[in-house]
Amino acid sequence: MLPRVKRPFLIDTDTASDDAVALIMALRSPLVEVVAVTTVAGNVRVEQSTRNALYTAELCGACVPVFAGAEKPLRREHYGADWFHGRDGLGDHDYPPPKRVPERMSAADAIIATVETHPGALEMVTLGPLTNIALALQKRADIAGKVRRCVVMGGAPCCEGNVTPAAEYNIWCDPEAARMVMRSGLPIELVGWHLSRHGAVLNSSEIEHILSFKNPIAEFAIECNSMAQQAFLRQTGEPGIALPDPVAMAVALDPSMVTARSKHLVEVETESELTRGMTIVDRLHVAGDERNRQAWAQSLADGHQAEILWSIDNARWKEALYAALR
Repeated sequence: MLPRVKRPFLIDTDTASDDAVALIMALRSPLVEVVAVTTVAGNVRVEQSTRNALYTAELCGACVPVFAGAEKPLRREHYGADWFHGRDGLGDHDYPPPKRVPERMSAADAIIATVETHPGALEMVTLGPLTNIALALQKRADIAGKVRRCVVMGGAPCCEGNVTPAAEYNIWCDPEAARMVMRSGLPIELVGWHLSRHGAVLNSSEIEHILSFKNPIAEFAIECNSMAQQAFLRQTGEPGIALPDPVAMAVALDPSMVTARSKHLVEVETESELTRGMTIVDRLHVAGDERNRQAWAQSLADGHQAEILWSIDNARWKEALYAALR
């Protein structure tokens, strides 16, 4: 029997605590080869994001190339999320510096080069603001048609956000980049913040189950999320550890765990400060006059649509996490 060819993954990340767990899932998966990691300013400054990505890769014994990217959003100042993830993004546990350094090529150029190296096969997974992807598309819009999948952790379609009542952080942080990516024709699968809540949250017994594996990677996965666990409880009243980026990675690794999905036009608000970064999805097709119908049809013809993931099998997502951390 011929060996199974691993699927090539490119991961774009603003590496904080949940991003690190998502990286572990991909780097330890027997199904995929992570061919590149690109870093962006988001939860933390890009320098810290890069350091965290390199540290996580080393913890997994992986030598994946890491490319540093955008230091700030396209048109806005950078606002991090240290209140949620800690100053270093990993819960402020003073992890040692990584031994490796990032590659010289910029993240945007690395994205273009990686797509060209794997035309029609590359699967992109974005875990932070979409600045690097937008910069790559500005240079080479044609790469959108050469990507097999683009799994985006971001947005809050039809529900409240986690940074404002209207918006999820990754989209809010750089809404102009998100709008450009949504309109690019990339084959987007949008994994909204809602998929990491409620039944997807790790409860106390599930956290203890992971710690029972008694290995450094499992312990790191729980420890680096210690501040995030406290912040999530203050924010939502839900106890446990919410892991948006690992949920997105689980879906990227195994799309069959999605239990409801549908294609829709996605607009991103960039003008209003009240609704900045809102991901607007006309799920019920209520924009029903003829002008809106024509705009809808033209948007679909132009590839201005995304596949929205509405629900997943939470038991299977958690089993995927356990398998990566054992």
